[in-house]
Amino acid sequence: MKNNNFYTALFILLTISMLGCKKDLLDTTSYGQVTSNTFYKNATDAVLASNALYALLEDEMFFGHPEQVWDVCSDDQWRSGDWGNEQALEEFTFDASNPQFGWSWSMRYEIISRANAILLNVPKISSMDKALQDRIVGEAYFMRGFMYWQLYKYYGQVPLITDDNVVKNTYNVAKGSISEVENRIEADLIKAADLLMTTNDADNIGRATKGAAWGYLSKLYLYKENFAKAIEYGSKVIAGPYRLASNFGDNFEPATDNNPEMLFAVQQISGGWTGDNNASWYYAPRHMPWDGWGFQEPTDDLVSEFEPNDPRLGYSVARNGDIIEGGSDGQPFMYDSLEMSGKAGHFFKKYTKLKLDGTGMNHDLEIPLLRTADIYLVVAEAKIRSAQSGDVEINAVRNRAGLPPVSGAKMPALIHERRVELAGENERHLDLVRWDKAKIVDIVALYARDRGQWKRPRTFSRPKHYYFPLPQREIDLSNGVLKQNPNY
Repeated sequence: MKNNNFYTALFILLTISMLGCKKDLLDTTSYGQVTSNTFYKNATDAVLASNALYALLEDEMFFGHPEQVWDVCSDDQWRSGDWGNEQALEEFTFDASNPQFGWSWSMRYEIISRANAILLNVPKISSMDKALQDRIVGEAYFMRGFMYWQLYKYYGQVPLITDDNVVKNTYNVAKGSISEVENRIEADLIKAADLLMTTNDADNIGRATKGAAWGYLSKLYLYKENFAKAIEYGSKVIAGPYRLASNFGDNFEPATDNNPEMLFAVQQISGGWTGDNNASWYYAPRHMPWDGWGFQEPTDDLVSEFEPNDPRLGYSVARNGDIIEGGSDGQPFMYDSLEMSGKAGHFFKKYTKLKLDGTGMNHDLEIPLLRTADIYLVVAEAKIRSAQSGDVEINAVRNRAGLPPVSGAKMPALIHERRVELAGENERHLDLVRWDKAKIVDIVALYARDRGQWKRPRTFSRPKHYYFPLPQREIDLSNGVLKQNPNY
């Protein structure tokens, strides 16, 4: 069931906030200060503010497209669109002026600003139901921690703006150290997990839950190589009411994608451009009945990684000769890439579906951000890298796919399973980076290979490319306070 009223507060936020959603961090007015005397008077205000935490996620210039682009760096997909900034990202020829970095940066700090306003003001509303108040405060902690998690993965050290900075009116601050950023994420997600609901009812689908907070904590600890904590928090997810969907494909069908496995996803609304479901447009082939834009196509190298008879391939990627449901007359038809796209020959089915009545794309398909299957594999990796067996967790994912179990699995088996289970879900490049840091893979050699098609050899420079450059505009606005990442 979709909650089509979930983002109704956006127009109110634009009224009560002096912050435009695409303005830069360092030239904005405090959201919390602007609204504290005119808003946050009752529970209705608090709910509207919590709704607005999620509103930007589906924006075209956030998870609608730029957040889906990072993995063109990997060997799983190539940038098949016509944006020069994405070609530079794929080929590691970018610099700090690339707009890719500015789009995601400003959106994240806008959400952080909204979270800080909630943390300052909602606890002061004495008339609120305590359970509702706790949930909303928990959502603010979660979204702030989630935004810093996203920034940490791509940039490493970033400025930490919290509710304390709002009170002190100090926004032009230097980058926090890696440890400080990690500690901020950890503290926020732990507080969130304490306050959030375990699961949501039908009226609150899409809101953060304890499972989402535990899941991101597990991933944070894996990045920190704190394997015991990664296992601890990942096990909370596995033991909770966040079971794997019985069918892998249920995660990528509009009628079933908000199942218990979907720990966190961007909720989409019907209506095409008016509903801002932009991800489907970018992934869909440039031909009727999709009439999409054909960005980010899977490589042959990814397709060949799947084992014979692995059903996840058919749910994840459409290939020449596949039967597609929802043609112009409502009848199934055969996909022909030469006729319908003329590019790599594949597209990611995970992000685009046609309506079965033949009336075009189905815009109710959510954008998956975190699934329980990911956490099973996080726990498996943490166990393997701490000299334990990860077979149970890997085999839970393989069993769901109807594949034979593994025994005595080592990192190659884990790496394979993450690649096929999470294909197209923007994990591959980040996985390869952290495995390279741990000397498990050689990312320089992997990216130097010629993958055929349009995925030609690329030069990854370590340690420079472990992180992306901070947006040059933010560096300039800081008047020397914000320092660029090394080697840029």
